[in-house]
Amino acid sequence: MISSSEIQRAYPTLKPYLRRTPILRLGPGDLGTPGTPGSAATLTLKLEQLQRAGSFKTRGAFANLLLREIPRAGVVAASGGNHGAAVAYAAQQLGVAATIFVPTISAPAKIERIERFGAKLVVGGDRYADALEAARRHIADTGALDIPAFDQPETLLGAGTLGLELAEQTSEVDTVLVPVGGSGLIGGIAAYFAGSVRVIGVEPSAAPTLTAALAQGAPTDAPTGGIAADALAPKRIGELPFDIARSFVHDVVLVEDADIQRARTLLWETVRVIAEPAASVGVAAVLSGAYQPEADERVAIVVSGANSTVNWPE
Repeated sequence: MISSSEIQRAYPTLKPYLRRTPILRLGPGDLGTPGTPGSAATLTLKLEQLQRAGSFKTRGAFANLLLREIPRAGVVAASGGNHGAAVAYAAQQLGVAATIFVPTISAPAKIERIERFGAKLVVGGDRYADALEAARRHIADTGALDIPAFDQPETLLGAGTLGLELAEQTSEVDTVLVPVGGSGLIGGIAAYFAGSVRVIGVEPSAAPTLTAALAQGAPTDAPTGGIAADALAPKRIGELPFDIARSFVHDVVLVEDADIQRARTLLWETVRVIAEPAASVGVAAVLSGAYQPEADERVAIVVSGANSTVNWPE
């Protein structure tokens, strides 16, 4: 299990390559009319969709490339899209060859980013698990270094730097709402705070990976559908973040696709924040009542990425 002190030691190495993403404090009713669930609480958005390459995944990508030895064959990543874009970007910046495997459900905007960052792109299979299997075969054939999306200490260290920044930007936080897919993001954030604040995971009900793992007592296969399937549906969470989650994640809540879409639309309409569906689940949890803050609770919500095509309803 990684620690807060390890994240603190890693941060100076990563910091020159990362964007210190801003926070946005919301006033009552900013995400809807007064009386909307959560409208009386103090809400702060951590705008990680402004991170280089468009998502929090860039933190873990640079952590892997800077803290591990890179072979001559370069690096390989399997991804729903954001992790692949992040690894492609980090590899481009550091002059490393990268091959990225993604499934056919990956958003066109994410695929375009991977190609723009100069990585070799391989598209195939219906789900993240298919891309992961193809990547493993490539690694066995070439000796390239695997850059796991969530089940790797360096990936978790990188994600944990988001928690470090949030703590530096505002000390007035009781609870952090974090999107959950493979649990790399929530694993890093929970490891950094180590119980000093409540860390709540938010998952689509169509892809309850951490919920299923906690119920089973170990990572287990879960459904992989829903509006955020390209980012929050890896089939099962990682062993390393699961161990952290059991110790430091206070609770996990589920949100429906309709609530995710509504939150995404309201983020744009009310505060002009563009977010992909996966990044909108924390706001969806508050607006839907899946997570109900106390009247005086100080809640931070991680908006984790924006690599998607903007297509708002009329």
